[in-house]
Amino acid sequence: MSTQFDNLTKARERIRAAYNPELLREAGHQLADRLADHLGRIESSQEKVLNWEDPAVNSQQAAEFLALFHGDDAGPQEPSDRAALTPKQQADRFAKLIDAILARGQNLQDPRYIGHQVPGSVPIAGLFDAAGSVTNQVMAIYEMGPWATAVERAMVDVLGQLIGWQAGEFSGVVTHGGSLANTTALLTARNVMLGDAWEAGAQSRGREPVLVAHTDAHYCIARAGGILGIGTNNVIRAQLDDRRRIDPNQLDETLADLRRNNRPIVAVVACACATPIGAFDPLNDIADVCARHDVWMHVDAAHGGAACVSERYRHLVSGLERADSLIWDAHKMLFVPALCAFVFYKDRSHRFETFRQDAPYLFDPSAPGLAEYDSGLLTVECTKRAAALGLWGTWSLFGKQLFADMVDVTFDMGRQFYEMLSEAADFEPLHEPSCNIVAFRYVPNKLRDASPERLGTFQLDLRRKLIRSGEFYIVPTSWQGTGALRVSIINPLTTPDHLASLMQTLREQGADILAER
Repeated sequence: MSTQFDNLTKARERIRAAYNPELLREAGHQLADRLADHLGRIESSQEKVLNWEDPAVNSQQAAEFLALFHGDDAGPQEPSDRAALTPKQQADRFAKLIDAILARGQNLQDPRYIGHQVPGSVPIAGLFDAAGSVTNQVMAIYEMGPWATAVERAMVDVLGQLIGWQAGEFSGVVTHGGSLANTTALLTARNVMLGDAWEAGAQSRGREPVLVAHTDAHYCIARAGGILGIGTNNVIRAQLDDRRRIDPNQLDETLADLRRNNRPIVAVVACACATPIGAFDPLNDIADVCARHDVWMHVDAAHGGAACVSERYRHLVSGLERADSLIWDAHKMLFVPALCAFVFYKDRSHRFETFRQDAPYLFDPSAPGLAEYDSGLLTVECTKRAAALGLWGTWSLFGKQLFADMVDVTFDMGRQFYEMLSEAADFEPLHEPSCNIVAFRYVPNKLRDASPERLGTFQLDLRRKLIRSGEFYIVPTSWQGTGALRVSIINPLTTPDHLASLMQTLREQGADILAER
């Protein structure tokens, strides 16, 4: 019994050491200093953009850290002795782990990061997220996260009114990412449009239902078709015009044909904007077609929804307010850390159509009015992080204007880069951009008469060499079946000088590749 008591005592000592607020204070100071120094170097491009390392090497190094302070090589200290380390000593160890994180990752705050649609986020937004994480503010029912719920509701109201809806008429909720947001919204559409699909299944009406989606829609739309029991084969690609937008006339014919064949239509999925080249669909025209055929209109506005905050670019999403549902990722063009994705419904009554079930161990029947604030009734997640804290805190500090400025600056950079590419004899812009997404090719003289296949392979080889050098980070894409390059200028610190440097770096590294061959 004495041994058991001693073991329990030692266990409690170790637990108290981990929960010691003074450790948080010491470690917090270390963290703040290191992050500030790191961002100072990154924002002035003193480090590599991507710290490239072979995946197996990184995995091995990460595993070695797990035993760094308490493995066989850590010295003679026993677990109970480690609990006796001072907060300062533990914070010094913590600092070594933070250094490893900062030295080995992707540096999105570097203005030379112009790759995926993940932003160089406003740094202080992460501190609001940290407050929620340290105190573990979670959501599902209001009483578990009262302030997290209030913050989310406040941001839903602000963004919904920017979309163009009247307060009290719409509904919204935050989810963990755009893929989950699209799936949630389309599940709601399925349940509304098919009636008893939640209870009886998607095929309950005897004929296979369909989704009609933008041909360049994010892959999560087809994935949602599979998840919702519609089937990926029943996700029909809407025909596009010469600007890779949904063609409303072709859409009208598609929906008419489906109606003639008695195929249930779950929704039309439009984009604002589509991922490959940032094409914004003509939403008003699409809304007219959907209304004519009594079809649910959903808009994936994960990237382009932020145009709502900009007076200069608001026209790109004209008609967004006519959508029955839409998604909008704050962790893209509202420049907050991932993940924070909004699902919106124009008709407030649709908010409880997504899930028609009870969970009495969660929801209190003695306080039915609180169900209006229980996010667990609206989302796939039960426990959910307080994802809107970073957006709410940043908006509270800086106001709407900061977000408008960041949209304006990055969208303007897309146009400027297009003009720079157009003026250069050895570059080929592949489209006229609507926003900050630009696809292009580098075509040196030696490849001017090359086959499309060889030219496409050269783009992909060039991109791989570029990112592993750490000089810039861009992504590959495909254009007319062959390889191309693509940028998302999603760091508001990126300037025309950085873009000119990118072009020159591509020239130099392209020359190296051609010389090697």
